[in-house]
Formats: sequence, structure tokens, C-alpha cells
Amino acid sequence: MTKHIGAEVTGVDLREPLSPEQVATLRQGWLTHLVLFFRDQHLDDEQHLRFALGFGTLNHPAFKKDGASPIHVLDQTSPKGEGGDEWHSDNTFEPTPPMGSLLRCVQLPDVGGDTCWANTYLAYETLSPSLRRLCDDLTAVHDITSSMKKAIAKGHPFDLEEVQARWPPLERPVVRVHPETGRRALFVNRASTTRLVGLSDRENEALLPLLNDHIRSPEFQVRLKWRPGTMAFWDNRPTQHYAVADYTERRRMHRVTINAFPQHRD
Repeated sequence: MTKHIGAEVTGVDLREPLSPEQVATLRQGWLTHLVLFFRDQHLDDEQHLRFALGFGTLNHPAFKKDGASPIHVLDQTSPKGEGGDEWHSDNTFEPTPPMGSLLRCVQLPDVGGDTCWANTYLAYETLSPSLRRLCDDLTAVHDITSSMKKAIAKGHPFDLEEVQARWPPLERPVVRVHPETGRRALFVNRASTTRLVGLSDRENEALLPLLNDHIRSPEFQVRLKWRPGTMAFWDNRPTQHYAVADYTERRRMHRVTINAFPQHRD
């Protein structure tokens, strides 16, 4: 799709069970291109879930009640400010963020609702050597509070204190090593990363926005124009994504998130 990220897959019907050879080919393509796009795949939820579980174990997303469907429905008409329109990796405030996501388009507005992804391997690799060395030694605080306050302001009925107690702030490395490829990726994001540990306020005000802004450089990106029946499958570890909030008609997407199989965990 672009030089550095994204590939479109043809010649496979995701409504049917995949052979081990097909799974292996897709997994290698996914590790190479970071996000795979499948067109004209009109799946039901059961088929969507079966495809996802060929690549990892089921992740139970934040805020899902026990026994709820593993299919998370994103049904929006006024998405601006709800969190998707910030560059982010999913749920980095959790002790083990999901390995990957599989998002399927069900309904679209007439115009708009694209999604962008960015390659955070490349974001790290294109920093100057001196800045890479600094980032290699840093950790950062990830905190759910900011995104929760935005959700509450948009009318979602969350109890902020309860959510903060469930997911207290935690420290993560600023540079993450991918457990399968061994490559280093920049691991901060606007939605959840609040500060770089050990730096002064003034240093944080300079460096953290610089790193976040660097990640969204156009040369690191791919942009998808959805169609009903399109599936996107991305590796949450070396990518960030951004849902373009440029519509006011209904957009309905179904998503499954997965964790790594034991042999692929870091």
C-alpha cells in the first residue's frame, strides 16, 4: 500500500477456515507489513472471531462485562473527541496491551471515516543516534485518566475513580523490542503517555510532544478508505492508528482484539 506499511491481501475467503499454510503466510505478511487489508469479506461475527483466533488468544477489552460478546461494536455518528481521533496504540494503560486488532467495516457514511496507521519501527529508526540512545534508556508513564475524562465528557457513563483504581498508572519503556521480529519501536502515544520518567517538567514539555509528533510523519503512514466488507488486521506493537473524525452519519465497525500465543509473548 505504501513503501513502509500496509499490504492488501487477495485470493483468500475469510468466511472459510484457513489451512495452516495460509495462516503462516498471512502471519509472515502481517509481521512484514504491520497491517493487512482484506476487501469484499462479508463475514458474520462468528466467522470474524474464528479468523481472529487463528492468530492469537482472545483479548477481553477494557470495560467489557464478563460474559459479553467478544465482538466490540463501534457505532458512531459524532466521533470527534471520543479518543479514536488521536494517534494511539490500543490500551497501553493495561499491564498487557492487546497484540493485535481485527476491525471489520459494516456500515459507512457517504463520505469520510478513513483510518490511518503509522510505522513506529520507522519512527524510532529515523531518530538521530543520540536521541535513540536517550530513548533507549527512558521509561514513560501510561495513564487512562485523560482518555476517560474525554469519554465522560462525551456522555459515556464511566466512574472515573473506579476506572483509575482498576488501571493505575504504570511505567513502560519508551522503546519497545518486538518479541517476534526483534526490531525496536517507539512506544509513546498521545492518548495515554503522560510523562517521561526522570525528566524535568520543562524537558517533558519539549521531548514528549516531539516524539509524539514524529510518529505521525506522513512518510510512516498508510491511509485506508473503507468499504463495507473491508477487514483490517494490525499489529498493535509496532504501529499506531488514527480514526479520522470527519463524518456526522452513522459508521458501524466490528472489532476483535487478540493477545499473543504463549510462544510469541514478550
